[in-house]
Amino acid sequence: MATFELYRRSTIGTCLTDTLDDLVSARVVSPELAIQVLVQFDKSMTEALDSQVKSKVNIKGHLHTYRFCDNVWTFILTDATFKSEEISETLSKVKIVACDSKLLQPPQ
Repeated sequence: MATFELYRRSTIGTCLTDTLDDLVSARVVSPELAIQVLVQFDKSMTEALDSQVKSKVNIKGHLHTYRFCDNVWTFILTDATFKSEEISETLSKVKIVACDSKLLQPPQ
């Protein structure tokens, strides 16, 4: 299964990367093992988001910037309101990065 490395830039991904860097620097784990852990993290995040997240959110805001490069969409919204069944939240600025999930499927 192919994966994206986008989740490494999330809070949990950054913490994992920092911790692995510390462990490699302290020679507790090898660089090869750290890379294996990151690859497994990418796979696990992709699988968890695909199979466990069923919530839907509506987003309204002012489109400040958009970009499409290498099959990745990037949107920067200002005054964005996120609405779900339970909650509504407005943010002054938000960046959304979206990839085509079909790219994760093996060729048929």
